[in-house]
Amino acid sequence: MPHDELRSVLHGELLEPEDAAYDDARIVWNGMIDRQPALIVRCRNAADVLASVNYARAHDLVISVRSGGHNVAGYAVCNGGLMIDMSLMNAVRIAPGLDRTCVEGGATWADVDAATTPFGRATPGGLISMTGVAGLTLSGGIGWLRGTHGLSCDNIIAADIVTAAGLLLRVSDTENTDLLWALKGGGGNFGVVVNFEFRLYPITDEMMFCAPAYPEERANEILPQWRDYMATAPDQVSGLAEFSTIPRDPAYPEDTWGKRVLALATVYDGRAEDGERVMQPLRSFGEPLLDFSGRMPYRVLQTLYDGLFPKGRDRCYWKSTYLRNLNEDVIQAITARLAKRPSEMTYASIWKFGGAVQRIAADATAFGDRSMPYMLSLDAIWSSPGEDDANISWVRDVWQEMQRHSTGRMYLNFPGLGEGDNLVPDAFGAATYARLQEIKRTYDPDNLFRMNQNILPR
Repeated sequence: MPHDELRSVLHGELLEPEDAAYDDARIVWNGMIDRQPALIVRCRNAADVLASVNYARAHDLVISVRSGGHNVAGYAVCNGGLMIDMSLMNAVRIAPGLDRTCVEGGATWADVDAATTPFGRATPGGLISMTGVAGLTLSGGIGWLRGTHGLSCDNIIAADIVTAAGLLLRVSDTENTDLLWALKGGGGNFGVVVNFEFRLYPITDEMMFCAPAYPEERANEILPQWRDYMATAPDQVSGLAEFSTIPRDPAYPEDTWGKRVLALATVYDGRAEDGERVMQPLRSFGEPLLDFSGRMPYRVLQTLYDGLFPKGRDRCYWKSTYLRNLNEDVIQAITARLAKRPSEMTYASIWKFGGAVQRIAADATAFGDRSMPYMLSLDAIWSSPGEDDANISWVRDVWQEMQRHSTGRMYLNFPGLGEGDNLVPDAFGAATYARLQEIKRTYDPDNLFRMNQNILPR
């Protein structure tokens, strides 16, 4: 049997293309991605990860690392190489003091929330509960708690990581501090994180989710009011303005099916009754077509978007850019271009930054500068391969046209398909990228971990 050398030292499972479980294991969230690794190791502990890295290095195999498999570029799965599947390593342990949690590298945010919210605690995650903790965190992590507690990466206290040299290193503010800095936004370039330690924060039993959905044809009128409200809102308020289309689904009133809307999806991190009062102005910009607002536990809130993004079904191409401002010229440029989107399944969002996100110095984390007030994400979703060119071209054209309003940087969790020679350097900025290159050279000089938003060793 081939690869007995590796198989014999694994506690987990080694899959090859002829194995029955192989195809299910290689499927990732974006239906456009159809790659075939030579080997898939379903790791159960750090020793399995270590063995996999050593085997790939010795046999000159490219490595991909899968946590939740949600990255739109499909970095979790490679062609002809070794895929390290972390999904069985999903344990979450909360510390007795309720101030931190230890999370294995294959956990999803659903795993984290299930372990922490019964104790009235949470750490900032994303907006979809099935997203992998590792992938989201290592490139930033933008979620509903960002105004009060920052990005996911800002809340890493420590980590355990398997490096390209086959070492298991502890990373903290006293050990391998350069690597801790790099993990806070530098992506999966430096090794395989097998454990994270995150800060935890108290949360209320219920939070207020405010989400009036106004007719999209009123977007040029609504967005300035949303912008002005968000500019003075307290840190407890985090949200986005989202363009979408009401699907033909019995869950929605039939007379709204096919209507394009602008939803002001916003969360208040505090008592629900306070949030309902504070965010009431968002529900008063005229008559909404629908209003999805309501009080709910944080754990429920974290699942609201899950059904919109099922694994492997749809084809996706997402790209982002940070905006310098949201004046009337920018608003009109956005709405005019979104009106021409080719798929009614597409989402596009304007994310507001402020509060704890912007209080962190540019050089404090690899995520870099925090001065951008907004991000535009163009999240094209469609179902047929025959529609690939139209949707991808639309996103690329809009993204390029919006660069005159951009800071020149982007969020690397929404990277398109990772194309573009300068995509990663531009996303970090020159100073941050140069520092990351030095750290990459220290921990991965041969670029073994290159199936990612890749940083070239300096």
